[in-house]
Amino acid sequence: MKKILIPGLLLFMASTTNAQDATVVDLKKASDKTIKKDANDTIPKTWKVGGVFNLNINQGSLSNWSAGGDKFSFSLNAYTNLYAYYKKGKHSWDNVLDLAYGIVNTTSLGNRKASDRIDLLSKYGHAISPHWNVAALVNFRSQFAKGYAYTKTAAGADSATLTSKTFTPAYLLLSLGLDYKPKENFSLFISPITARWVIVSDLLLGPAYGLDPGKKSKNELGAFVSANYNKKVGTNVNFKTKLDLFSNYKKNPANIDIFWSNVFTAKVSKYLNVSLNVDMIYDDDTKNVEPGKGPAPQWLQLMGIGFAYTFKKK
Repeated sequence: MKKILIPGLLLFMASTTNAQDATVVDLKKASDKTIKKDANDTIPKTWKVGGVFNLNINQGSLSNWSAGGDKFSFSLNAYTNLYAYYKKGKHSWDNVLDLAYGIVNTTSLGNRKASDRIDLLSKYGHAISPHWNVAALVNFRSQFAKGYAYTKTAAGADSATLTSKTFTPAYLLLSLGLDYKPKENFSLFISPITARWVIVSDLLLGPAYGLDPGKKSKNELGAFVSANYNKKVGTNVNFKTKLDLFSNYKKNPANIDIFWSNVFTAKVSKYLNVSLNVDMIYDDDTKNVEPGKGPAPQWLQLMGIGFAYTFKKK
């Protein structure tokens, strides 16, 4: 009996040892395997696309209100910002489109335009260092609808004078220069060689924008600087600003043309926000809307609460 048990025990131990060795080998093979990633997960994103749409509506009415005021007022302001950014290797291409339009209606004044803007920017850059690009820039600015300057007659009646039309005036700018990008949310474009065209299709309006009588456009050559900054303040507040400066070599180069746009947005909920827009324009070739006064800064300020929708390419 003892002779049978000893060989059997030895055989069992040997088989157990072989099974353990096979298990160890399998575990080692599994640990040596490399995980293959999906090719789509390793492809860097070359396009960043998105935008935001805001629609602010305000309404008010008065009845037997001793403090006075308009019986009815209504305003609507829409703002859209779209962007498409491309980045691959040393090449970059930034595209931004800003659209704004607003109207206000009151019992005493009727319908009037509150805001009106078309601003398209396209900028291509080729990197020459981590923060500097050689860049070419195209910018187009204009408006959607007619604009009027409102004054009072000697009898106290309202008088409206046409000052602008659809795509009148329009500003087209072509520029070559250097683009400085120390951070993702800031860029500074500097150009000593920039061509700008002021286009006014209505001959009667041309002189109000510095055009010679009978001309529908004028060309300017000068220096151009554009600074863009976008900052998220806290969790729900965002600030965006753009400052463009242009000096015309051909005429009064010390008189700098300024276009400065500022947008504050504070998110109240997913589809509700509070916004504040402040724009300033100065061009000494543009006549003052008040007769007898010289060139002066043009200011636009809009504040409201309303619907907001943000969309991005996923």
